Amino acid sequence: MKRILAAGAALAVLTLLGGEAAAQTGTARGKVVDDKDQLLEGVAILIEYQGGLTRKSETKTNKKGEFTQVGLQPGTYRITASKDGFAPTTIEYRINLGEPTYLPNIKLSPPRAGGGGAPGDPAAEKAMAELRAGVEQAIALTKEGKLDEAEALYKDLIAKNPTRHQLYYNLAIVQAQKKDTAGAEASYLKALEIKPDYAEAQNGLNTLYLSTGQAAKASELATKAASANPNDARAQFQAGYVAYNSGKVDEAAEAFKKAEALDPNFAETYYFLGTIALTQNKLEECVSRFEKYLALAPTGQNAATAQGLMAACKPKK
Repeated sequence: MKRILAAGAALAVLTLLGGEAAAQTGTARGKVVDDKDQLLEGVAILIEYQGGLTRKSETKTNKKGEFTQVGLQPGTYRITASKDGFAPTTIEYRINLGEPTYLPNIKLSPPRAGGGGAPGDPAAEKAMAELRAGVEQAIALTKEGKLDEAEALYKDLIAKNPTRHQLYYNLAIVQAQKKDTAGAEASYLKALEIKPDYAEAQNGLNTLYLSTGQAAKASELATKAASANPNDARAQFQAGYVAYNSGKVDEAAEAFKKAEALDPNFAETYYFLGTIALTQNKLEECVSRFEKYLALAPTGQNAATAQGLMAACKPKK
């Protein structure tokens, strides 16, 4: 039952496009901090659904640096935090049904040297506007299938903004679509060199390694990330995901259970634990795991498969 999930191909964009607000029952909660881990008030939070339909929600952090957004359709979202004097930061996270999903702290830092100038500087603000426009154009080119043009534009933006880790990540996505494995690997690694805890780049690189038969590299990267981030459910999940796709079922189960303990609302954890229970003929656990997955993600990407596997786990009448 070895399988590789599709990579999270949504691009790390610096601005979000408009759309109607979601009207379901997921809730996102999080905090925004600066590079000294001080909570930030008045940070604009833009939340974009990645499930195909264009949906956008907007909110701001309160005096405690916290934000809450209710009424989100369960699924993967891109969350961008922005505030004057800071470089925008984007993360992707899955919002589940029911209990609030707690996001990892989002960190904002002042623009670095070579990345747009000092905050409040008119030249820096102009450079930021040009950067955003360039990213939007590159994303549009990618969606149109004009990958060579998108790649060239990202490389031009990188030449002007060499410390923007999101640009290297976006470039890697384009290069992976072009089947340029070496180029995509180099771009992912550069993003991680700038931002070692960049989960999206870690996940993208792991998926690249797995899809190209480089399981040993994927395992090394995932193990390192899980060790460096013991309290990050996504890092533990990714270690389990890589182990699972490498045939290391016991190791995968251990990592998935760590992710479950850290974030009980992480739906995909239950899907994989269910598949593992099925292969081990633990039928009662199999049913309970898939039931939990479907309760959290009734329209998730693996919902149909989970329904079928859960039926296989139930005793025949």
